[in-house]
Amino acid sequence: MTDTLFDLPIQTFTVNSLRIAARVQGDGPPLLLLHGHPQTHVIWHRLWPELTRSHTCIAADLRGYGDSDKPAASSDHAAYSKREMARDMAELMTTLGFDRFDVLAHDRGARVAHRLGLDYAERVQRMMLLDIAPTLDMYDNTTRAFAQAYYHWFWLIQRAPMPETMIEHDPVFYVRSLMGGRPGGLALFAPEALAEYERCARLPGWATGVCEDYRAAATIDLEHDREGRDRGERLRMPLRVFWGERGAVGQNFDVLALWRSISDDVAGRALPGAHYLAEEIPELVLQEARQLFE
Repeated sequence: MTDTLFDLPIQTFTVNSLRIAARVQGDGPPLLLLHGHPQTHVIWHRLWPELTRSHTCIAADLRGYGDSDKPAASSDHAAYSKREMARDMAELMTTLGFDRFDVLAHDRGARVAHRLGLDYAERVQRMMLLDIAPTLDMYDNTTRAFAQAYYHWFWLIQRAPMPETMIEHDPVFYVRSLMGGRPGGLALFAPEALAEYERCARLPGWATGVCEDYRAAATIDLEHDREGRDRGERLRMPLRVFWGERGAVGQNFDVLALWRSISDDVAGRALPGAHYLAEEIPELVLQEARQLFE
């Protein structure tokens, strides 16, 4: 068996009328792994050898990111709603032959996973989310401190093509500035992983994809979330949430209380890291994943 994520070929699957890139490996029950911004599925490379010993792991690139398709922008940003991005992943798992599965997700991928757990509750068995609070609560309770720490949330949603043009001028600078500006800096990342993030940031349509992801989160996703809460929509599966004790999410929000307000079975805690937990403290993330998924 191949030992590293980087050694595996990237496969492409046509689902939901577009192509989603993923790497698949392992034996055992299926585990879907979703990444955040501005990264790709390779964020899981330090957990991959252990996870694939007990699970069939599917590490996918979200639409707009990595080697997956990047739909064009639209005025309603619907192509990048978390509902559509969740449908991508549900259809991907169907294509691979998995009716039910677990989910481990970080950052933007965790927001997709949240919607996946709501829209496909009968399929998601257990879910672990890293370093997010619910999107609706984060926007509704934004403070100056949070806006300063997460400035990109408010810059990327500006009218096209302003942020796209600025990113496309030097996408590597953007990736390095955003990731390197958090506690721990760029030293957290393996050179081959950082090179992959930089390669994908140079791909045509990447800047549009990431901006539309954030624009959707600030518009259509909030509409879906509010409508769902009005209907009493809740996460029903076992949910575990973890956040970095040095990160902005835990410093600005009562993460566990917010998830408890919309979930039936949730627990979690702060971990001794910042934001990129799977790359910063992989042993602790792996320990928590084992407890939930095994």
